[in-house]
Amino acid sequence: MVVVCHRQAHFGQVARSDPNRAVGSMHAHWRTADHRSTKVPTMKVLLIVNPSASSVTARTRIVIQKALSADHRLEVSATTRRGHATRLAQSAANDGIDVVVVLGGDGTLNEAANGLVGTDTALAALPGGSTNVFARTLGLPDDPVEATGALLDAIDVASIRRVGLGSVNDRHFLFHAGVGFDAAVVEQVERRGGLLKRFAGHPLYIAATIDTWVRHYDHRRPAFRVTFPESDHDGPDAGPSAASVFAAFLNTDPYTYLGTRGLSLAPAATLDGPLSVATFANLSVATLVTTMAAAMGLQSAIRSRSGTSGGLQVRDDVNLAEIVATRPVPWQVDGDHAGDADRLVVRHHPKAMDLVVPLASPAFT
Repeated sequence: MVVVCHRQAHFGQVARSDPNRAVGSMHAHWRTADHRSTKVPTMKVLLIVNPSASSVTARTRIVIQKALSADHRLEVSATTRRGHATRLAQSAANDGIDVVVVLGGDGTLNEAANGLVGTDTALAALPGGSTNVFARTLGLPDDPVEATGALLDAIDVASIRRVGLGSVNDRHFLFHAGVGFDAAVVEQVERRGGLLKRFAGHPLYIAATIDTWVRHYDHRRPAFRVTFPESDHDGPDAGPSAASVFAAFLNTDPYTYLGTRGLSLAPAATLDGPLSVATFANLSVATLVTTMAAAMGLQSAIRSRSGTSGGLQVRDDVNLAEIVATRPVPWQVDGDHAGDADRLVVRHHPKAMDLVVPLASPAFT
């Protein structure tokens, strides 16, 4: 039996008062663990930092760098432009780096993942953005310093799994992709961006959602159709396609977080299996109220597999889907606006990437 010392809470409390003492405290604390504890050999680690992310401060960055470098060979790179994290991750994999740790938001994490697909270099997430959907889905603490302790616990015992990813055309995604309404919301958020996005967080997304629903997107008439070429579903709700104003392709659950509460659209979505797909025929007030109530666990309207509720239809075990639109519609991956298109292909890729998984992660229970 391997006994691992969970040090993140203690480390986070000390780090906020004294970064140097925090790292010493972390390792002293580890050394007092059960004598049967084992550690993997020293690893080569690249820390990719998005200095513009909302939770990234100079002090936090110093503490995390010291912690990661205490037992491992650490390199640090900061992103300077869109897409930079992909190139940094690709270079790391080519150079034989064992783990790429990303301190940033979901968009930076997505870029790094796209650089690591098909390689033997593992991805590790640290929450540095405003929502941090993927890090929270894995069960990491919201505080990036405490999350570093959890990651080091996982690295110590080589808690690394090969996981599946989704893709839209050539862009992979970790937790979800959206076509239509939610991508229009992301586009509005990015237009407002900058300091407002860094400090407003959830209120900005809520305001952008309302504004998009009222003024910037036709939520009444379907703009595209989702087809399932490999569908083997039966029954009245299956059908070969779905006319939609919004479709979400989910590789994990929940879809996102509202404050501390996860919004669940497809509980069956996991990193170990094919995608789940939620398609909305409309976004009427009735559909939104019903969906939000179910997503927050207030009722079970959308909890049944391959079921339909009002304007929402949910399918599980999807490996391939195709989108054909009557006009170019926006699309996004992992909360990052990717442009407009009238044709898209969504695929599931099993065992596409190595991922550092926190111990007892709820994503694999």
